[in-house]
Parts: sequence; structure tokens; C-alpha cells
Amino acid sequence: MLSFSELGLSDQVIKAVANMGFEETTPVQEQTIPLALQGKDLIGQAQTGTGKTAAFGIPLIEMIDLDSETVQGIVLTPTRELAVQVAEELNKIGGFKKVSTLPIYGGQDIERQIRALKQRPRIIVATPGRLMDHMRRRTIRLQTVKMAVLDEADEMLNMGFVEDIETILQAVPTERQTLLFSATMPQQIKILAQRFMRNPEIVSIRAKEVTVGNTEQSYIEVPEKQKFDVFCRLLDLQAPSLAIVFGRTKRRVDELSEALSKRGYSAEGLHGDLSQSKRDSVLRQFREGTVELLVATDVAARGLDISGVTHVYNFDIPQDPESYVHRIGRTGRAGKSGLATTFVTPRELGLLRSIENITNRKMIRKPIPSSIDAFKGQQRIAIERILRVAEEEDTAKYKTAAEDMLEEADSVTLLAAALKLLTKDTDANPIVLTEEAPMRSRAPRNPRNAAPYMGRHKPHTGRHPMSKPRP
Repeated sequence: MLSFSELGLSDQVIKAVANMGFEETTPVQEQTIPLALQGKDLIGQAQTGTGKTAAFGIPLIEMIDLDSETVQGIVLTPTRELAVQVAEELNKIGGFKKVSTLPIYGGQDIERQIRALKQRPRIIVATPGRLMDHMRRRTIRLQTVKMAVLDEADEMLNMGFVEDIETILQAVPTERQTLLFSATMPQQIKILAQRFMRNPEIVSIRAKEVTVGNTEQSYIEVPEKQKFDVFCRLLDLQAPSLAIVFGRTKRRVDELSEALSKRGYSAEGLHGDLSQSKRDSVLRQFREGTVELLVATDVAARGLDISGVTHVYNFDIPQDPESYVHRIGRTGRAGKSGLATTFVTPRELGLLRSIENITNRKMIRKPIPSSIDAFKGQQRIAIERILRVAEEEDTAKYKTAAEDMLEEADSVTLLAAALKLLTKDTDANPIVLTEEAPMRSRAPRNPRNAAPYMGRHKPHTGRHPMSKPRP
């Protein structure tokens, strides 16, 4: 891998990247940044977790003309969470160059956004629908845009944004530079590239390269009715410090996060029905570590970029291999190890094999942990907590009380009582979740040629009336 100083970047950007803790480029950054700095259009095929935000963010910051207070770059994203995260990273990269980035998304007061736009941001990161709202109001004008980025383009098409994207690109000068990033390359992406990009260079980081990394992948075969109790035992055994748990439906996420809380775990749910303020609060608590388990649907977790995630649990197996790749890409990052465990009912084993074939990775079969294993795990955690406090904390003001207690009972009995207090008895709260029907096994979609689901729009069959092909 190259160091960022070898890429010919400005001193301000090199300093910003160093402050962010990045020492050397990831594969997608190494291949993408030099091409983008040359002004070339490019298509990057890469999953979440490969460092693609910096791959387009660094060239985007470098091309900004500081003497002009106009909007010079736009980034389109499928979700508001991703818009916020991309904007945060771009503001860090552009911090020393004084390049400001503003996120624009639905669910936030549009008048507040209009006020923020008066501060003259050079870059806007937006969801397509809300950007269209501002274009209609003439509160955002795109005539001065020099670079347009489509992030997670396949997901935007799946969510039905194809016509919005075409209209937005049509409003941007044809002499712009266009960067497109997508996990998969369905035909609709190729059509978009042909019409709106000029001889794009292609950078491809294959799915199997993303999933191998530092993530240990395993599965546990378990009947649906036993899944929750087995999951709790596994949590007791592994004691994750920060984990994402994936559920298939919003109902599942709500029930699972509530059930985990009842069992004494620190858990919060994340799905599309939550208000924006609640979503922001949940993500903030998770990033800060006050919530240890984030229970989420695929859509809600799309684009999440949270460092320090040690474990990913697929409480429900994902419906396709691409979703699996996106899920487990949230751990094992930045050279750190991660664990990904998938719960599979007997009827879902065929789907598991399909995922293994597409990712070219065999998952390790793990046995169902017993209640004794779980108890030992909880006991081990309690012992570690006591020893850590004894070694690292000031316990002087508690010693008098401890000496008094030792006059009433022996030390072994007192220590055993302390361990009992610190050890959760998770099986004490019986929990029954609403059963979800097992996923049907089906032929795997090849992520390189899969036809996308186009949401509310019909598949594109001709030229959009407002669009003009790139020369």
C-alpha cells in the first residue's frame, strides 16, 4: 500500500488524513485517488468498509477553488445516515483547507437547511429527493459544480431514485468530473454510466476480497424457537464490546432490542420508522459506547461507518449474498480483527451455501453454546472486572468497609457473593419472540450481473426527457 504522502496531495490534506488516523491507502484508495486527481471519470466497484469515502473525498477536497464561494461538488447518497457520515468525513478531510461540506436530507427542517446554505458550503452531500426540493426552490444551484459523486449507486437505484439522479445530473455542467461508486454493477448502472460519464476508468475491489480480511465468519444451526436463548448464551460467552445485530424486519428489530434490554443487555433498535432525532440519538449512543448492541434492519444500517465494531450477528440470515457482504463489512476494519456469526435454521442451510459460493468463503460451523458455557462466560467477565478494578482503580476508601465485612464472613464467601451480584442470570427472564418465517433457499444472484429491483420506477427503457447525453 502507498502512503498518502506518495500521492502528491496538498500538505493540508495530508495533515488532515494523518489526524484521522490513516497511515496508508486501502486498495480502492490506491487505485482511485491518482486517477481522480487527473480529472478522469471513474467507476469504483467496492463495498462498505473499503475506504471509498476517502477515495472520492480526497480528490473532491483537492479540486475545490478556495477563491470561489460557490457549490463546486455534490455527493448523492441513498440514505440520510450515509449523507451525515460522508459529510462528517469530508469536513475532517477538508478541515485544514477550510473547505466546508453540508449534508442535505429529508426528515430535517428545510428552513434550517436553507439558513445553513447561506454559509456558502463548497460541497453538498445529499439524498436525491431533498436535493430536488432545493433545486425546485432555487435554494441550491448546480451550475458551478465541477465534480459529481454517486455513492452506493446500486442502492439508490434499488430505492427508486433513478429519475431523480438523471434530473440532477442533467442540471450539472456537462464538463464536470463524475465518480460513481457501487457494490454491484447491474445493467442499469452501466446505462447510467454510458449516458452521463466520459470514458470512465474502472476500479474493482471484488466481494471476496472484502469479506476475507480480518473477519472470522461462522454460523450456528438452530431452530427458530431456540434462537433468542442461544443468542444470549453466545453474548455471554463472547462478551462483545460493540456489536451490530441484524434482524429481518422492523418488528423483529423492535422485539429483539426490547427483549435484550429485559435480559440486562445494553441494546437499542434502528429501523426506518424511527424519527430522525431518535435515530441520531441511537447512533450517537452506539458510537460513544453507552449502547453496546445496535439491533438494525439492512436498510437502516446501510452505509453506517462506525469504528470499533468487534462483532456482527446475523440473528436472521440475510436474503442475498450482497446483503451478507454489506453486513459483515462493518467489523474487521482498519487492520483489527472481527467476528461475524450467522444464525441459520435447518431450512435455511441452502441459502447459507449460496452465500458461501458467492463470497468464496467457507463459514465455520460452531456448536450451540450451553447454559453452562454461558454461565462460565459471565463469571469470567465478572472476575475480569473485579481484577481490573483492583489493579487500576483507587479502592482505599472501601477498605475499611471490606475489613468490617471480613469480621462477619470469610473472604471466599464474600468474594463468591460479589461474583453472584456481577453475574447476569439471563435465563431468569423467559422471552418469546414472534416467529419469522425461514428464508427460502433460492439460486444466488451474481453481484456482477444481477438485475436491480427498481422500486417505484419502471426499468429504464429509453432516454429521460430532461437528460442530455455526455459528449
